[in-house]
Amino acid sequence: MRPYGKPEILEKRRRRALRLLKAGHSYRSVAQEVLSSLSSVVRWYQQYRKDGLKGLRPKPTPGRPSRLSQREKQKLVEILLEGPLAAGYATDLWTLKRVQEVIAKRFHVRYTIANVWQLMQALGWSCQKPEPRARERNERAIRGWKRRAWTEVKKNRRA
Repeated sequence: MRPYGKPEILEKRRRRALRLLKAGHSYRSVAQEVLSSLSSVVRWYQQYRKDGLKGLRPKPTPGRPSRLSQREKQKLVEILLEGPLAAGYATDLWTLKRVQEVIAKRFHVRYTIANVWQLMQALGWSCQKPEPRARERNERAIRGWKRRAWTEVKKNRRA
């Protein structure tokens, strides 16, 4: 998502600002009404006078297009949902490095770690830090302690 909102929402704000300006409102009051800066409202109106309603449309985001097609991105999500174990890794933990390797192997496309992170965010994935566990952890002893000692330590709600 862009920092200032979705393109459709931006265009609606610009059109609303234009309607208010045509109704005789000042630039400053329009800016306050549409929650925008004064300079943006002036720029939108100038663009409208120059290009008409077409000038209020959002411009495409500059930059290189994604190297993965929409279908490939969907396939990547399927691979990620199957888990790292299914992809041949020893542990059940996705890292950016692993995702980078999967993209290179499956789609023959090279991404930097930073670009993998951007791609993951665009696909709706978030950073998850696994909870550290001690190697000496004894699950059986923990369950026993919870059953016996924890009930004595825990405050009684009735008391």
